[in-house]
Amino acid sequence: MAKPDFYDALGVSKSASAEEIRKAHKKLARKYHPDANKEASAAEKFKQVQEAFDVLGDSDKRKQYDQFGTTFPGGASGPRGQPFEWGGAGGGGAGPVDFSDLFSGGQVDLESLLGGAFGGAKRQTKRRTRPGENVEVELEIPFATAVEGGKSAFSLQRDGKTEPLTVTIPAGVDTGRVVRLSGQGGPGVGGGPPGDLHVRLRVAAHPYLRREGNDLFVDVPVTIAEAALGAKVEVPTLSEGLMVVTIPPGTSSGAKLRLRGKGGADLRTKTRGDQFAVVKIVAPQKLSEKAKDLLEQFAVAAPQSPRQGLW
Repeated sequence: MAKPDFYDALGVSKSASAEEIRKAHKKLARKYHPDANKEASAAEKFKQVQEAFDVLGDSDKRKQYDQFGTTFPGGASGPRGQPFEWGGAGGGGAGPVDFSDLFSGGQVDLESLLGGAFGGAKRQTKRRTRPGENVEVELEIPFATAVEGGKSAFSLQRDGKTEPLTVTIPAGVDTGRVVRLSGQGGPGVGGGPPGDLHVRLRVAAHPYLRREGNDLFVDVPVTIAEAALGAKVEVPTLSEGLMVVTIPPGTSSGAKLRLRGKGGADLRTKTRGDQFAVVKIVAPQKLSEKAKDLLEQFAVAAPQSPRQGLW
């Protein structure tokens, strides 16, 4: 039975380049390989493709084939009439086939293709490793810890067990800041390194302090008399307890009295902001007749027009 033309076997023209021949062989070998194609004719087509590529893939043998056909010396039907042996000793040929290149991008399991190719030798599978997944948790921290920095303990449920952990909080963090605990995430695969634990912080509210950037604010209630006549009042601070602040005579509600350097630390520069005591004048809800009389006398003695010229 006559063998098919090698160019026809690869589906290329006689003027095809070496690269076109290589690509055609790769495509057809992947298509007809018996372990990937179970059709009855696949094995024979695969053999024809391999014979064609062994000749056309070698420049010297291709020249002889173009001149003599399949009867050229050392060809597929050589002087002894023996069929060409793929990758055998019939002359250099195109060399052994690289299966990793042949099936790159395909869906064929190379280990299953070659599992019994060498006398049933034991197959050794290289374990693939990859890092563990990163895990994110949310942690509420005290207001003072966010401003001053410190350590915050928490527990994590892992594999049915409670694991105690401690995270270091930098001074000046705010809600939404993420602190990374290296190696405390999900376990690695195949001996790979564990992932990281990302702790997303949420700052708890303070009973009376509030924060704007690195500055702290506290509302300080004062009486009408303290605001009008002036007074010394105690004001709470975050780091130094109560401090005495002077209310100047004639202070209006909403005035801000600065306490320099008593605010929070900047996360980058580490310099501290200020604290402001915000004056809030509180009027009495109930007045005695005497108090009313005195206030009326005060209004006459110290007339005011605070809204004049505002609107």
